[in-house]
Amino acid sequence: MNDAIIQKLSRITPEEQEILAGRKTIDRSLYMDGSRDQISGEKLLTPGKQISLRPHTRFIHFPKHNHDYVEMVYMVKGETTHIVNGNRLTLHAGELLILGQNALQEILPAGKGDLAVNFIVRPAFFSGTLPFLGDEETPLKSFILNTLCGTGEVGYLYYQVSDVLPIQNLIENLLWTLINEVPNRRGINQMTMGLLFTQMLNYTDRLSFPTAEQGTLVSLLRYIEEHYSDGSLQEAAAQYHFELTALSRLIKRSTGKTYTELVQEKRLSQAAWLLKNTEKKVDEVARSVGYENLSYFHRIFAARFHCSPRRFRIANGEGPFL
Repeated sequence: MNDAIIQKLSRITPEEQEILAGRKTIDRSLYMDGSRDQISGEKLLTPGKQISLRPHTRFIHFPKHNHDYVEMVYMVKGETTHIVNGNRLTLHAGELLILGQNALQEILPAGKGDLAVNFIVRPAFFSGTLPFLGDEETPLKSFILNTLCGTGEVGYLYYQVSDVLPIQNLIENLLWTLINEVPNRRGINQMTMGLLFTQMLNYTDRLSFPTAEQGTLVSLLRYIEEHYSDGSLQEAAAQYHFELTALSRLIKRSTGKTYTELVQEKRLSQAAWLLKNTEKKVDEVARSVGYENLSYFHRIFAARFHCSPRRFRIANGEGPFL
């Protein structure tokens, strides 16, 4: 991490000076409206801004609360302990915690050398970020986005990525741009955030979950991303040392869909991408995503996109490749 960034984040703030002088509880007026235990973005964001950052306030206990925005906590130095939805997490340097809007968080006091930074992000900010993730609606992407929106089962994403250089570089770029108020920073930050989430989709193996079942589910979604054309539930169960019937029940309970439905969702999304972005013939596209029965492919594609693959391609500007 850049020394100038660390120096700026290390400064004792006026709020922290009050705490060191004897204040025992947080000043709710800085964070919350009335008696609600919800931190308000209106309190922390300059009017008109959709993303900001503030160093985590040290030396004091933060009682249980949620946020009306998406919060990303990045550990610059030292460690902080969070209790999120009843699960105790200790963030170490280089790790990232992303909290959906409904996540219930409590934070234990941090010391002087424990430097964390909170990115405060309005949901609307992601409208400029999501295009970087592509227009495929895949099961894994849906899991990440549902967590951000506060509708996911876990409610947070805890990434142990201290040794992943691309993610570390992108977060440092965000910090630098926001701390130094770089010109055109909104566009720069949306591009950087888009690249960051693209990288995080590639590193879901670095997510930590409170239960083994939740970890298995994300591993399975990653398995579908990588083996949608030739994988099987039996192979996935063997790979993750899970009983076949139990894995099938876990998938249905957690996603509302079967393994076959999730695979079909990924295959059709990939087929649509290939039709829009390549010159492969329709039958080549069908086979490349795992469908040997072309009549079946045409039928389920039409059911999903309300037109034939050929019509879909023409409508999306790629010409009449057959």
